[in-house]
Amino acid sequence: MQKPEAADEADEAGASPRPLRADARRNRDKLTAAAAKAFARSGVDASLEAIAREAGVGTGTLYRHFPTREALIEAVYRREVEGLVAAADDLLRQETPDAALAEWMQRYVDYIATKRGMRDSLKLLLESNSPLFAETHGLVPRTFRRLMEQAVQSGTIRPDADSADVLHALSSIYSATDGPDWHERSRRLVALIMDGLRYGAPRPSQRR
Repeated sequence: MQKPEAADEADEAGASPRPLRADARRNRDKLTAAAAKAFARSGVDASLEAIAREAGVGTGTLYRHFPTREALIEAVYRREVEGLVAAADDLLRQETPDAALAEWMQRYVDYIATKRGMRDSLKLLLESNSPLFAETHGLVPRTFRRLMEQAVQSGTIRPDADSADVLHALSSIYSATDGPDWHERSRRLVALIMDGLRYGAPRPSQRR
């Protein structure tokens, strides 16, 4: 018979089909949030021990949730994609459509920063036929297109704007030269793109 404490660890690691306990879920969320910051800052070679410390948990907890660095990378990438998708509905409830679009684009920059830090490992995951990419494919472009459509319908961005073109321009940030001012330069680029989208809009922008 499995010992109770062993069963608890199996639950935390996700080996059991039962949902994670609330405390285990909180630990997992804190670890992925800390790892996203560390990967954006230092790449995927960031210290796992430092990530655990930043999350306020022990390394044993980290390894129970993520037995390998690759498992942590997959979880961070999935978290970033799901966070972007969820943010769209929240922003549309709180802001005017053009303001929601502008804020989402700024968050996309943060997503790109994390993705840049993981790019070599993501390439390896892609080559290994990880199901991660099939499960997340198209989520970000579809979300961005919906935000663009809402802003066009509100008359606060130009109607001839194409979401695929704008997302391509945003994605070019991914290949920009690294440097200490990369993040700030990227945000300025987003602001310039947003100004271009607002230019020629049928109705004046209702910026908040």
